[in-house]
Amino acid sequence: MIVGGGAPRRVWQARGVTDDLDRALAGVGPRLRALRRQRGTTLAELSAETGISVSTLSRLESGARRPALEQLLPLARAHGVTLDDLVDAPPTGDPRIHLRPVTRHGMIMLPLTRRAGGIQAYKLVIPAGSVRREPDPQTHEGYEWLYVLNGRLRMVLGERDLVLSPGEAAEFDTRLPHWFGAADPGPVEFLSLFGSQGERAHLRARPKA
Repeated sequence: MIVGGGAPRRVWQARGVTDDLDRALAGVGPRLRALRRQRGTTLAELSAETGISVSTLSRLESGARRPALEQLLPLARAHGVTLDDLVDAPPTGDPRIHLRPVTRHGMIMLPLTRRAGGIQAYKLVIPAGSVRREPDPQTHEGYEWLYVLNGRLRMVLGERDLVLSPGEAAEFDTRLPHWFGAADPGPVEFLSLFGSQGERAHLRARPKA
């Protein structure tokens, strides 16, 4: 009689690790696409920034190609995220949520969600004395909802030039040229819900008694 079963257990553990790795890498493609669209960057622009060909980037985003470390590193740098965020690495025993701010276009972006695809939530801060004073409207696919927490936010939306105060909200199709900046020298803080595929935020109202 053979006692033990160490080898089968090691095989099971190896399969479990491989399955976890496959699941993590399978989610990289949608995450890469969501990050690029959030930045409003084309595949050609990202290719010039990372040195990765447009066709390879397209295959990575579609999931047709499995990403390698030498591709993930420049992509993480370009998108301003860590490798852990890019592959959605599981937490290592610390239950706290660690938010990693990213500075982009003169704004500090604090991601509030970690899942790929769907609606993404951010807290954005425009620092006091920000250089974002001259409007430079951009367009990209998606739909955005925002809510001002503190300060006064200047929003150029198409032909309209608006100022939103704390407690005011706006929603718009991001294919319309848009730009955000501080209306005053002080800082501005606001929340943003962004759907790269044009998803809208669905608000549920409490029914009347």
